[in-house]
Amino acid sequence: MRLPFFESPNPMQPSTIIAGTMNWGVWGAKMTTQQIAQTIEASLEAGVYAFDHADIYGGYTTEQDFGDGFAASGVSREQVVFVSKCGIRYPSEGAMHSVKHYDYSAEYIENALENSLRKLQTDYIDVFLLHRPSPLLDPRVAVPVLEKLRGQGKIKEWGVSNFTPSQLALIETEGTPQWNQIECSLTHTTPMLDGTLDFHQSHSIGTMAWSPLGGFFKEPGAVQDRLEPVIHRMLEKYSCTVECLLLAWLFRHPAGIIPVVGTTRVDRIQAMAKAHKIELETEDWFALTEASWGHKVP
Repeated sequence: MRLPFFESPNPMQPSTIIAGTMNWGVWGAKMTTQQIAQTIEASLEAGVYAFDHADIYGGYTTEQDFGDGFAASGVSREQVVFVSKCGIRYPSEGAMHSVKHYDYSAEYIENALENSLRKLQTDYIDVFLLHRPSPLLDPRVAVPVLEKLRGQGKIKEWGVSNFTPSQLALIETEGTPQWNQIECSLTHTTPMLDGTLDFHQSHSIGTMAWSPLGGFFKEPGAVQDRLEPVIHRMLEKYSCTVECLLLAWLFRHPAGIIPVVGTTRVDRIQAMAKAHKIELETEDWFALTEASWGHKVP
């Protein structure tokens, strides 16, 4: 468990959620430079100062869009935390790849970082992640280059994304990642059962969770049918929104999970930033878990 999140630009108000930018550009809202600037400013006002990126978002265009918006905002670099990822070669316009694949060669990692720095218009990335595990990843190659980049001040911390405990153990033969960004939510509890979060806690690896609201809003079916009545019984009790209750369920875990929320709406970012104030009771946590699983705990 690693709390608070990084060295907070505002120690009195640590960022409890991360704003995910994947859908800010051409893959989603197609926000203008001014809209991005306004969203960054509004996020900071709500206490959200961390922004999650990946080089491939928007077919390698969203980091540049964000960088332009950031430059147009009234926000200084010291006020924010940038997370980015590399390692996926994604077929898109301007990228000469016919097959989606992974590349963790030293040359590619260094070039990917330099491109992210240029597009985000910054001298350093706070947290730089290897985006997905690859069967061809050699920690004897990847880890030394990440440590070199950290020594040069181009990244503050490094980590991985979507790695299982065995894949983390392999990386740790050369060095310990500071972070692992994984899919985790009330409707995707696998990391709580397969040893991933146990590994994070026992090895002091920080946990970021993508898709923290899970499939509740987009995957109608038996799980949603079981969850809806339980959730709605709790909304009045905790005086919160569904989104905040789903995040509060994650916050209750001792791994210190930090959700990456993918919304492009300022009002939802502002609302979800308050989710950490909800103190979910133990029985309510298990009632939600039971509804998700469809059976009682063993």
